[in-house]
Amino acid sequence: MQGLRRYPNDVVHLDLTPPSSTTNLSIDGEESSEARIQRLISEHPVIIFSRSSCCMCHVMKTLFATIGVHPTVIELDDHEISALPLVDHDESAHADSPRNPAPAPAVFIGGTCVGGLESLVALHIGGHLVPKLVEIGALWGDQKKMIRIYEAASNLGGTAVPLGLEILVV
Repeated sequence: MQGLRRYPNDVVHLDLTPPSSTTNLSIDGEESSEARIQRLISEHPVIIFSRSSCCMCHVMKTLFATIGVHPTVIELDDHEISALPLVDHDESAHADSPRNPAPAPAVFIGGTCVGGLESLVALHIGGHLVPKLVEIGALWGDQKKMIRIYEAASNLGGTAVPLGLEILVV
C-alpha cells in the first residue's frame, strides 16, 4: 500500500509498493496485436500509440497535459505499428478511397483516430480539440473555466493557445 507511515521517534517511512486496488493494462498472450489495439482504443478515451523514446509523443503528452488531459500512452514494437487501424485522411472519403495505416505516434480520441502530431496540433489550433475532449468526457471539473475561454476566443474569431499556466488568445 502506498503512503506515509509514522514510526516512533518522528521517523517517516514512505512505502512505494503499488496499492492492490490498481488495475494494470491486461495483456492476453493469445490476443492478436490488432485485437489488443482495438480493445485498448475502446477502453481509453484518449490514447497515444508510440514507438519508444519518440519525441513527437512527448510533444503530444505535453499538449494534452497543458489542457488538463493525461492520455494513456502505449509503446508498440515495430511489428505492432502495422497493426494500427487504417485511417482515412479525408473525413468525407468514400469506402473505395485509399486508406493508410495510422502514423506512429497516433492519437485516438473517443475511439477515433485523430492522426499524428501534425493532425493533433491542427485540431488544437483550429479550436476543435477542447470541444472534442469535452464531448468524450476527458475534460471536466475545474477545466470548465478553460473551456469558456476557448469558446469565447472561438466566438471572437480567434484561437486560445495554452502557454504553461496562461492562455494566449490569438
